[in-house]
Amino acid sequence: MIRVQRDDFDLGAELAALTAGNPKIGGLCSFVGLVRDMAGGEQIGAMTLEHYPGMTEKMLERIEAEAKQRWPLEASLIIHRYGRLEPGEQIVLVATASPHREAAFEACHFLIDWLKTQAPFWKLEDKESGAEWVEARDSDDKAAQRWKK
Repeated sequence: MIRVQRDDFDLGAELAALTAGNPKIGGLCSFVGLVRDMAGGEQIGAMTLEHYPGMTEKMLERIEAEAKQRWPLEASLIIHRYGRLEPGEQIVLVATASPHREAAFEACHFLIDWLKTQAPFWKLEDKESGAEWVEARDSDDKAAQRWKK
């Protein structure tokens, strides 16, 4: 399931809904990304995330489908927020559920690495020195390389 939304989410409620009524699930892995208060040694007042509606959801659905092909997942969930977010707020939730923990861990890590490098979101950080668009990081690209086939 994919959701791109402005509103915050309730982690516990989302995980409970994802696994409800499915006794085949033996492992549930989740990742929640939060807005940090620092970047490049500067204080951040807020981060604004923009996306291209329609295209973003299609790309997220495609990567979720790939995760389901690679690992035996019983369920998965990607929630990505957009709009203006302040430090400490939740940005993203990725959750994967499988009969076994290893598949849940790997699929969750795969999805997060993809989101960090390929998802069509643009991030604008409000810093003390002014607003600055966030560039892709080499470390994120290197992390994503391990999932290339």
